[in-house]
Amino acid sequence: MFGYIVVNRQEMKFREYDRYHACYCGLCRNLRKRYGRIGQMTLSFDMTFLVLLLDGLYEPEKNTGTCRCSAHPLRSHAFCESPFTDYAADMNLLLSYDKALDDWMDERKISGRAAAAFLRKKKERVCQIYPEKSAKIQKQLEWIRRSEHNRETDPDLVSGLFGEIMAEIFAVRQDEWEGLLRQTGFYLGKFIYLMDAFEDMPKDRKSGSYNVFLLKRDAFESEEDFAQYAYATLRTMMASCSRAFEKLPIIEDVEILRNILYSGVWYRYEMLQRKKDKNHA
Repeated sequence: MFGYIVVNRQEMKFREYDRYHACYCGLCRNLRKRYGRIGQMTLSFDMTFLVLLLDGLYEPEKNTGTCRCSAHPLRSHAFCESPFTDYAADMNLLLSYDKALDDWMDERKISGRAAAAFLRKKKERVCQIYPEKSAKIQKQLEWIRRSEHNRETDPDLVSGLFGEIMAEIFAVRQDEWEGLLRQTGFYLGKFIYLMDAFEDMPKDRKSGSYNVFLLKRDAFESEEDFAQYAYATLRTMMASCSRAFEKLPIIEDVEILRNILYSGVWYRYEMLQRKKDKNHA
């Protein structure tokens, strides 16, 4: 369930993309420092959004500079780090471990088993740093696995379990903004879960894997009716997420964050629709 919370680069100003990329590079550097090359390989755009969101809300001191890396050895590039980069790196590692474990348990992917084995000790370190938060996340993951095993047919229920995970991750502090951060994370998490299910429908239909949208599909008379339902559901999740986000007093990087929430998150959906239209042409 990674790779949905991205920017729409075509609608960004150059300086906005440079700022976004600096945060992305900062997260990459941080994963390397804290968890080595294996940790660095878990890098995701999703947690870059979290860094930008928390930096914009709390405005912490930042460490900036330029560097070279194995991915870009010939040209130096800017990076930006803050205390929330550390936090996002830890949460990124935690989610990556559980994704790898799910890949092994659900689909018997050897790559998932290997990744989980490599990340296990690093995941335990995160649990020691955030024992209460990691315990809550683990509990929700167990509920997701149980619901999927029982082939839960309610998209709102099963996506809400992943929403609670993202709500816990977004609520970095117990303060006046905790409620809005939880709401933002909750609905974004529901969107991620449902978008992942929507994208995986063809693959899961062939493999027989659990997919809440596949189970819901039979309730509709036509593919068009189901497609409208799925799109409306996804739109509802992002509308609720955006309403909560807009109540946060964020000025710094707000246009980048809006680019992601109002445009970037739909990149994969629009790509699927273009592929579908091409196949039907």
